[in-house]
Amino acid sequence: MFITFEGLEGSGKTSQIPILDSYLREAEYSVFCTREPGGTPIGDQIREVLLTRENTAMHQHTEILLFQASRSQLVEEVIRPRLKKGEIVLCDRYADSTIAYQGYGLEVDLAQVRTIVDFATGGLKPDLTLFLEVDVEAGLQRRNQHGDVNRLDVKNLDYYRRVRAGYYEMMKAEPERWEIIDANKPSNEVQTALREIVLARLKENGRVG
Repeated sequence: MFITFEGLEGSGKTSQIPILDSYLREAEYSVFCTREPGGTPIGDQIREVLLTRENTAMHQHTEILLFQASRSQLVEEVIRPRLKKGEIVLCDRYADSTIAYQGYGLEVDLAQVRTIVDFATGGLKPDLTLFLEVDVEAGLQRRNQHGDVNRLDVKNLDYYRRVRAGYYEMMKAEPERWEIIDANKPSNEVQTALREIVLARLKENGRVG
């Protein structure tokens, strides 16, 4: 089962995923965690180029293509082989991020973005996508408190509002794939919600630890 995690900055997904991973492993599920961009030696090199704050001259088309290069390598080297082994793959961001951030956020032609994404993924879609919902302003404040700001984070408020609206458009188009978790709640409550949703989906698919 392929499970992806999406959310705006400060949603807490990156800190929640390892906790969920440990919980599922203790329940004797076979789980593999990865992230985007990166997740492979080649992808990690691309990640460094994408996130380096000095790369201010990067064109938005270049940004999109670099994300797809990293994603393609991750899909073929890691995700597909793990799924073929029957493992549960947890991925911190995936193709929906490109559509939300570069498509809706940067206002690049959505049809073109989707075509490029489909090429990079070979059509591989998640079985379940968990969206950690957080207020835009509150999320940015959380992120800034951690002080971990990269090149992709230097955007204005309107940009993040477009990204959020883009996510909700995608949810409307594929409601059966998405689940929304209120990430404004305390961390332990968010984790409980994630566990309940994931376990329910695993049982629906006949997966028991």
